[in-house]
Amino acid sequence: MPAHSHGIYVAAPEGDTGKSTIALGILHRLTATVARVGVFRPIIRLGEQRDYILELLLAQANAELTYEDCVGVTYQQLHDDPDTAIADIVDRYHQVAEQCDAVLVVGSDYTDVATPSELSTNARIAANLKAPVVLAVKAKDRSPEQVAKIVDICLDEVAAQHAHTAAVVANRCDPEQLAAVAEALEAFEPNCYVLPESPLLVAPTVAELQRAVNGSMVIGDPALLNREVMSMMVAGMTAEHVLERLTEGVGVVAAGDRSDVVLALSSAHAAEGFPSLSCIILNGGLELHPSIAALVSGLGLRLPIIATGLRTFETASRVAATRGRVTTSSQRKIDTALQLMETHVDVAELLAQLAIPIPDVVTPQMFTYQLLDQARSDRRHIVLPEGDDDRILRAAGRLLRRKVADLTILGEESAIRFRAAELGVDLSSATVINPQTSDLCDKFAEQYAELRKHKGVTVEHAREIIHDVSYFGTMLVHNDMVDGMVSGARHTTAHTVRPAFEIIKTSPGVSTVSSIFFMCLADRVLAYGDCAIVPDPTSEQLADIAISSAHTAARFGIEPRVAMLSYSTGTSGSGADVEKVRAATELVRKRAPDLLVDGPIQYDAAVEPSVAATKMPDSKVAGRATVLIFPDLNTGNNTYKAVQRSAGAIAIGPVLQGLNKPVNDLSRGALVEDIVNTVAITAIQAQGER
Repeated sequence: MPAHSHGIYVAAPEGDTGKSTIALGILHRLTATVARVGVFRPIIRLGEQRDYILELLLAQANAELTYEDCVGVTYQQLHDDPDTAIADIVDRYHQVAEQCDAVLVVGSDYTDVATPSELSTNARIAANLKAPVVLAVKAKDRSPEQVAKIVDICLDEVAAQHAHTAAVVANRCDPEQLAAVAEALEAFEPNCYVLPESPLLVAPTVAELQRAVNGSMVIGDPALLNREVMSMMVAGMTAEHVLERLTEGVGVVAAGDRSDVVLALSSAHAAEGFPSLSCIILNGGLELHPSIAALVSGLGLRLPIIATGLRTFETASRVAATRGRVTTSSQRKIDTALQLMETHVDVAELLAQLAIPIPDVVTPQMFTYQLLDQARSDRRHIVLPEGDDDRILRAAGRLLRRKVADLTILGEESAIRFRAAELGVDLSSATVINPQTSDLCDKFAEQYAELRKHKGVTVEHAREIIHDVSYFGTMLVHNDMVDGMVSGARHTTAHTVRPAFEIIKTSPGVSTVSSIFFMCLADRVLAYGDCAIVPDPTSEQLADIAISSAHTAARFGIEPRVAMLSYSTGTSGSGADVEKVRAATELVRKRAPDLLVDGPIQYDAAVEPSVAATKMPDSKVAGRATVLIFPDLNTGNNTYKAVQRSAGAIAIGPVLQGLNKPVNDLSRGALVEDIVNTVAITAIQAQGER
């Protein structure tokens, strides 16, 4: 293996061990540790669709590799000529390794096509790649003694091929047996970890069941085809008995002419107090009676109803045989897998055995991992006012599952929980408050009227204002019922920020509320300010923005070296705009003498060492700037968008700064990932406030 690259090999002695869960957890930590992480599958099946595990891992990795780069040989090639095949695997692996700092190798899926002892083959490959093995074994339906016996046999088999086992993960264990299995594995030399079985990880989606029964959706929302089906039942009984047996996320198989059952199921799905169904599968090739179909459609349900021509037994058999996969579109499963690994496996300790050099660069994956990890380390409570937006609900589910923050969501509770259940989002640990009916409205109205009485606001007027989700959410922050607020997915920046200006106000010593964006480039993270709030700052406001931006950057692990940007560097130019920046720079030096700051300076001289050596050779900031302060909103907003779109940077923000308590604004085009990151940032700001 090239000296600069390190590999780790996940292998199993049988199928259904949940290797993808283990691989995801290791890969996630690798991408948070080094800049270029690749994945490699030494053996794949010939003529099948693209390997879903490899596609899943490639989507999470951060090396610029194609699918074709990351595969070795087929089972048939290995069977025909093992020695040549292994030589080809080693050669292709090194081609990947030369482009990476670390490589995650995922061994073959269990099959006897190649050899009666597939684990030996994987161990032989691992030895040739000089990659330590993480051994995955299945604990499901086995006693602790049986798991220990399998581990013992496997360790001998790996050692016989001169490979090194770095760790053992007993996966899919009955949660009640976790301690007993862990105790049974204590005698083994490599570190042994135990993961509990998670029904969600093996639950098929509605789409997977639809394919299994060759069905077509006759009614429903296509977006709900990705929902996991937590259990299945065949409705071969009367409607009332079917209703008695419904559970959350259940899929129901019923004959197409059972109008009574279809109506009962549709009504139950819509009714409060009944579980949310994942789908109805109508079998037998019998269409719904037109009147029943019209009635179900009239209910406005988004529940997928799928029709198949198969008979009941074959439909039930195919459904029962369908095992869910963790794929690139299974975000809920990915989050569950990561949470399991973070909770039960010391991945940092495992990777320490690889002795991977920690680089100076900071990639987007490293930065976002650090955000979630820092937020999780001292969990804070954040309010999300826009509970009527699916993106907010999906993000909330991810945040709660990963234990990033505690959440309060605003809106009508039954509607929010019903929609979350339809989306397959678990909000059971979230608080939901309706600003229209909450007992807090009177208290908040009186407080708001007192705060704004100098503007002529009466209690009666305040009662109307306080029902607005942004005002209600801001009052929760003001009263320390939550630690921060994130809004803006459906509302303008002004709608989100105005209540904070009126109620929370600025921090002591700060007169300007401003913002920064974290610009995640390929190898570093820069802070850009202000790109969202202050249109044409004075020199005093510019100094405020610079000092606030430096403090915010430092809070998120960026050593602040502040460049006050202008179209001129040093003393080379003049004019009102340049003088404003020059005056602001002097104010920063006076107010924050320990802060490294320079300006006026052009962007290229601020970030490029070779240009800095020519234009400002004696500067401690030039060529190394991490916090870039733009002279006005027009320049800042256009620059961040140009860098985002043209350089492929990930822009996280805007992050508001200067407020007494953290409130942050989302773009109305925000993705779920953007919302997750912004909540984490807000939680970290709240940690600082405490």
